[in-house]
Amino acid sequence: MYVDSHCHLSFPELAEKLPEIRAAMAEAGVDRALCICTTLEEFDQVHALALGHENFWCSAGVHPDNEGVREPGLEDLLALAAMPKVVAIGETGLDYYRLGGRSIADMEWQRQRYRIHIRASRASGLPLVIHTRNASADTLALLREEGEGRARGVFHCFTETAEVARAALDLGFYISFSGILTFKTAADLRAVAAFVPLDRCLIETDSPYLAPVPYRGKLNSPAYVPWVARQLADIKGLEIEAVAVATSRNFEQLFTRTKPDD
Repeated sequence: MYVDSHCHLSFPELAEKLPEIRAAMAEAGVDRALCICTTLEEFDQVHALALGHENFWCSAGVHPDNEGVREPGLEDLLALAAMPKVVAIGETGLDYYRLGGRSIADMEWQRQRYRIHIRASRASGLPLVIHTRNASADTLALLREEGEGRARGVFHCFTETAEVARAALDLGFYISFSGILTFKTAADLRAVAAFVPLDRCLIETDSPYLAPVPYRGKLNSPAYVPWVARQLADIKGLEIEAVAVATSRNFEQLFTRTKPDD
């Protein structure tokens, strides 16, 4: 019934509880999940989750905030993209939140990494899973420069403004909402969710982080994604079943292989 479009089940705090998590997912009606890769070193573990469970899929990529890890080349990403049950490139994007005394100009390495992921998306035909934090202008600018009209994907765990959402939608991207949508402090984000058309919405947990109310502060799990759906349904004045059906359909439409860009 529900799909968690973004979770990190390879992270130790979830990996050690996988049987329990899968049982909780089944009880909650969460029948599918996309396991997200954040480093090349992690890929084999993430891929094993997808291969080992018929209702899991995975991505291939390097998170923008990860330093001191193997840097992805275009050929690296394309080789991983061709593997069974890999349905997305990422998690990629830009993150200027933790500059550590550096300037935005010093983050060129991050922008170059992002460019490689966009090119891999275009060449493979797989959608991008985009992370952006304190960097929306550059995230959109590089996406337009490298991939407008050709790249597709989702802005995951969306926390930006309606203007950023509109720009992403204009580029043909989906918007994914996490448990943040349920937080008392997230009134502005709920207004954005009201604006985004249901046929462009996804739901996610970003497990193990950002557990929704009423589990806020606890370890997050894909079993909690219905709480995000419930909040989105309340915002849009819909039955929760309508949100479950629409977001599952959106997931299927986005994470289906298309002909690579020529």
